[in-house]
This record gives sequence, structure tokens and C-alpha cells, in this order.
Amino acid sequence: MFHRAINAPLSADKSFFLFGPRGTGKTTWLKQHFPQTPFVNLLQSEFYMPLSANPGRLRELIPPDYSGWIVIDEVQRVPELLNEVHDLIESRGLRFALTGSSARSLRRRGVNLLGGRARTWHMHPLTVREQAEAFDLANSLRFGHLPARFSDPEPRRYLQTYIATYLKEEVAQEGLTRNLGHFSRFLETAAFSQGETLNVSGVAREAQVSRSVAENYFSILEDLLIAVSLPVFTRHAKRKLISQHKFYFFDAGVFRTVRPTGPLDSEAEIDGPALETLVLQELRAINDYLALDYEISYWRTRNGLEVDFVLYGPRGLIAIEIKRSRNPGLKDTRALREFRTDYPPAKCFLFHGGESDLNLNGILAMPVRAALGKIEEILLA
Repeated sequence: MFHRAINAPLSADKSFFLFGPRGTGKTTWLKQHFPQTPFVNLLQSEFYMPLSANPGRLRELIPPDYSGWIVIDEVQRVPELLNEVHDLIESRGLRFALTGSSARSLRRRGVNLLGGRARTWHMHPLTVREQAEAFDLANSLRFGHLPARFSDPEPRRYLQTYIATYLKEEVAQEGLTRNLGHFSRFLETAAFSQGETLNVSGVAREAQVSRSVAENYFSILEDLLIAVSLPVFTRHAKRKLISQHKFYFFDAGVFRTVRPTGPLDSEAEIDGPALETLVLQELRAINDYLALDYEISYWRTRNGLEVDFVLYGPRGLIAIEIKRSRNPGLKDTRALREFRTDYPPAKCFLFHGGESDLNLNGILAMPVRAALGKIEEILLA
């Protein structure tokens, strides 16, 4: 059992949303912290069927004299429940813990998000610190950080089942696409874009779908919180920059499972994007759990200079470059040095595949294994 770092929702005596992809541990966390609470799990037909037919039946599940917390798991399955929740907060002062696998899809459907009466938090795959002694970089690159994979004797099979039942069947069940075969082919094609600037037309061509369909599929992945789109950092730009976003699946293990592999695929082709994904997972989780409010982006000039991650927020400007090299040198810091020229206040870091900290012309180069466990210090410095 892992001790999760997300504690902020419990510190305020107020209703909250907890969003995150399936499998990140939202339900487990809620059951640990609300053990005696009425628990409405909308993945279970005993709750889903009657409440989807009549959301007002929610009131029948709450004792008349009850004044504690109520949990509604996967609320996006019956979004009309939020009108009932809103009224119960106002009329009875009840507090709700509401989980969901998509915040944006709820907004797109124009449902009631409680008008500021509930905070919003996010659950991510396990961080390195949450894993403590269980963290193993090689295993993380292969299987990612979804909590259930650590207890499954066959983590690869678990991830294959996760892909089949969630990324495919869930999409079909929710009616998000009519052609599951096209979507499955698109998923595999999209995996080749992991950590790359996104060429929607190219993905559409390879997946044998129209550009508009590919755009819709990418939107579905973001709606379900299983993909991340990073914009280019353009504040006070002094150079010509590209405009395309970069694409990532939210977890390295999910990426590795979706991406087809064969004898012609090199480890570098796969481990490079997987390593970037692990760093991005950690950055996103710590940023959300500590409410640091960094905007995460990347930087790439028209002539090909690129910094993998740029964080900009109230605490300052941070630039991070990832290199698998075990012996990094000044040539590996060129993009960071150029970025620092344009943005002198930036704190610049190089995460590398070696074993020692290095100072490369004022840029701290850290072994990625150690750096992953120090993200919190880097973001708080």
C-alpha cells in the first residue's frame, strides 16, 4: 500500500472534485479517507442504472439526518447528478467528494460544476517519492507508475488489459466514437508521436482516417485525461519558434503498451520518449499536489534548438532538458544555454543517464534517477 502525497482536499472542509485517469488510485484513496461514508460508485450498475434514469434518487441514498461526507465516484457517467449535488450543498450543507475521469468533457456538455462551491484537484500515477523503495528506473521505463501494476505479478498483461478495457472499450461504451477499429489503429499510430511535435495530418494519414477524425480522436484522449498536449513557450520570444504542440500519453507504461514494437525498433527510440514521459509525470504531479501553479510547456526554435520542459509560474522560470547520455558534455547543454541567453532568470537543469552531478557552464547536470526524486526541491527552490 502506497501513501499518496495528495492531502490538500482533506485540509479544507469543503466539497471537492478529484479528477484523474482511470487506474490512478482515486477510488482507493477515497475509501481510505472516507471509510464510513455513503459511497456511490457509478461504475456499478446498482447505482448507475437507477441514477441515470432518475438523478433525484440520489436523495434516497442519504439518510435524512445525515450531515457528513458523500462520495460519488466517476460522476461524469451521470453528469445530471451535479444539479442534485448543488442543491444538497445549498439546502442541507452536505459535503461531497466527487471523482471523474474527465473535467473538460463535463464542461463541454454544459453541466453544473457547482459554481465554485467545490475545489478541483487532480490524481496522477504514483510519484517516485510515493513509491519510496519500490522505485526502479528500469521497471518504470517499461511499466510506468499506475498503482495496480506494482501488485500485479504480470504488469505487462495488466497494462494490456487496461488498454483494452479503458482506452478502447470505455471509449466505445461512452459513445465517443462509432468505429472502434479506426480508434484502435489511431492509438497505435499516435504512440509514435510520443514526445514529438504533433503532425495531425501525418497521424491521420498513417491511421487511415481523415484529419478531422484524427483531431477528434486526439481531443478524446485529452478529454479522458490520458493524453497531454504541451504548448510552445512563447513569452517575450526573441527567436522564431515553431507553433505545434508536443504530445504525450500520461504514463510511460501506457505509452509502451500502446506503441507497437518489433525487431526493427531500437531501445533508444522507445526509452527516450518513455524517459521524457516519466519526468513529465513527476512534474505534473508535484505541480498539482503542491498547488504551485506552474504552466508546463516546451521550447523549440525554427532551427531545431529544443528544451524539453519549461515551467513558468509565480515561483519563477525553470528549463529542463533530458539526455540519455551517460557522459554529458557542453554540447548537450547548447539548447539550455541559448534559452538562458534569451531568459537570464531561468534556472536550467540537464537530466542525464550517468551517475554523477556535474556543473556544465553553470547548468546543473543531474543523474535522471536521482533527479526524479528531487523534482519537489527543484520546483520549490
